[in-house]
Amino acid sequence: MKEEFLHYLWKYSLYDPEKLFDSEGKLIIVINPGEYNHDSGPDFFNARLIIDNTEWAGNVEIHIRSSDFDIHSHNIDPAFDNIILHVVAENDKKVFNSRGEEILTSSLVYNPELYEKYIELVNNPFIIACQGEVNKLDAFYIRHWLGSIVIERLREKSEHIMKILSVTGNDWEETFYRLLSRYFGFRVNTEPFEMLASALPFRIIRKHSDSRFQIEALLYGTAGMLDEGLFKEALNDRYYTDLIKEYKILSAKYSLRPVHGWIWKFSRLRPANFPTLRISQLAAMLSVAGGIFSRTLEAGTIHDLRNLFEVTASEYWDNHFVFGKVSRSYPKNTGSQATDILLINAIIPSIFVFGKYRDSNEICEKAITFLENIDPEENIIIKEWQSAGIDADTAFITQGLIQLRNSYCKKRRCLDCGIGNKLLMLGRNLKRSEDLMLEP
Repeated sequence: MKEEFLHYLWKYSLYDPEKLFDSEGKLIIVINPGEYNHDSGPDFFNARLIIDNTEWAGNVEIHIRSSDFDIHSHNIDPAFDNIILHVVAENDKKVFNSRGEEILTSSLVYNPELYEKYIELVNNPFIIACQGEVNKLDAFYIRHWLGSIVIERLREKSEHIMKILSVTGNDWEETFYRLLSRYFGFRVNTEPFEMLASALPFRIIRKHSDSRFQIEALLYGTAGMLDEGLFKEALNDRYYTDLIKEYKILSAKYSLRPVHGWIWKFSRLRPANFPTLRISQLAAMLSVAGGIFSRTLEAGTIHDLRNLFEVTASEYWDNHFVFGKVSRSYPKNTGSQATDILLINAIIPSIFVFGKYRDSNEICEKAITFLENIDPEENIIIKEWQSAGIDADTAFITQGLIQLRNSYCKKRRCLDCGIGNKLLMLGRNLKRSEDLMLEP
């Protein structure tokens, strides 16, 4: 038996209410189970009970055995003096609070099939514990729950964004620039891009928004890629040497200190993902008047948003992947897949968090709408859900599925999951799908 299972029974009243008695055999009527507390202190705050026609208000503590109250030293902790009911699976001894007063203790009586189903889920060897049954639930219910999970995912990302905002002195343009740069590394070069953005403030780039070449010089130079020992084949390359000359002027003007050029990773990458190309594409995004984040907020449709971030590397890169080596010629654009990754992971979360920051439901809803208008992602996690019979038609749904799998399924938080919760309530035998239209 796990204590969290008893929390679940109490929170959702999944016990026999006619068999909840006090020590004298009087029925305990639960008006409100209280507010679930995830922090230290009693498990449920502000519960309301009626015992022998007297209404009680206070906190509820839950344990497997009543003796656990003493084992956890609650009997000497004044924070537990306001306990009006001690809920247990096994009442093996009387317990008292720090004032020496006996605490009312009662055992829960519940359908054992609930616990059997719970054990079946948490002991399932697959990451998605309910993969054999989830597709039997009503599709509308699943989508409704995933909608809540997407908002949770965006709120989690907001913590990271708000930390950057604090570091940058509440400068949204600088914050967005750093976040965009980080995700432009596409995992392999995430840290180098993050270091580059920290070493080269956006306020400097903004001063040169009318010159893409100068922005490229600033980015390549601060990235350490203009170190003459890094690309020896490019020492006679006109574009490369012009970048070096320009950066020497700009770095002296702004007292810039480059990061080490050796931190950039090229091995095991497709040439189209080389950081040399990505930096030129990033320069194209940043060379807009008024600030890239301001332009992002002005976008009214997903088409407008894509136009800002579907860019092409400068002409030099048409026939190059690295400095000084000529290759087959074709324009090097970001591509729809790479753009979608940026939109989903950096751009749309930034819009959503800005909406929360400004207390604007309109901006938050626009961010959600953008997510609903992007094609579904394709990755291993989404394939796992497809194998379980759950398909996704938008990035909004795939983001929910990714969050659900990583934050609930992997951690076996079935009791906190709307889907796991529903399957447990239904017991071992699922009903018809039309009987399952319940609120999460």
